[in-house]
Amino acid sequence: MKRSMIPVSYLNQPLFQDLLSRAEEEFGYDHPMGGLTIPCSEDVFQHITSCLSGL
Repeated sequence: MKRSMIPVSYLNQPLFQDLLSRAEEEFGYDHPMGGLTIPCSEDVFQHITSCLSGL
């Protein structure tokens, strides 16, 4: 697993909101270390964030 920081503006994007919904379904939001686990590969996550950075 890799830790990534994203701009807050991504949270309003439908594509990222879908990832957050999937994360909630699979892992929930209660993480003792404060992170959030996104249920996709690192390559897919990088692709999504690179697409969002162009908006």
